[in-house]
Amino acid sequence: MPREVRERHMLDAAVAAFARHGYQAASMDEIAEAAGVSKPLVYLYLKSKEELFMACVRREVGALVAAVRAGTRERGAPADQQLWNGLTAFFAHTAARPDGVTVLHRARTQGEPFAREVAAMRVEVATLVTSLLGQAARDAGCDSALAEREVSGLAHALVGAAESLAEWSNTQARTAPSSAPSARETAATLMNFCWSGLHNLLNGERWVPTSRVH
Repeated sequence: MPREVRERHMLDAAVAAFARHGYQAASMDEIAEAAGVSKPLVYLYLKSKEELFMACVRREVGALVAAVRAGTRERGAPADQQLWNGLTAFFAHTAARPDGVTVLHRARTQGEPFAREVAAMRVEVATLVTSLLGQAARDAGCDSALAEREVSGLAHALVGAAESLAEWSNTQARTAPSSAPSARETAATLMNFCWSGLHNLLNGERWVPTSRVH
């Protein structure tokens, strides 16, 4: 078996084990058995449990970013269409790889250097979303202050909401599969939540408190 194929099997088994048990409790024996290799071979290829987990994190980060970028590659499409395409691609990917989503969630709470990899991914995706929202602001004739002051914050909020919604959707798929939303339905939920409000903002309609709290 070619090395790259054997290594892919190891990473597949490791992602499943880390998602099921967490980093600390995952067993290298279980990973080796699931991959159909010996434990010494896992160590030969990936050196240590820490390096194995990092390889899993980097693979899942790369796959998720690639899915989002592929979804937003439609040249000349309006910003909302590109955002819709990107969200649909994101939720289709996270639905197809729920263990990968769980591994990235665990990496965020595992500390350095794993959290740094996930943070870099979030920055990359948020930068892409910022670009789309900034284009929407410019298309709507908004002044540059809006794009500079608020669009980046809105993009980071949207990325965080997408991550949370993906975890919720995958939980629904596990616990109530008959009522679990599709990737398009989940993307539509987030578009309805964010784009309607953004549309009002771009048209100069801002939220103000209905009454003051004393």
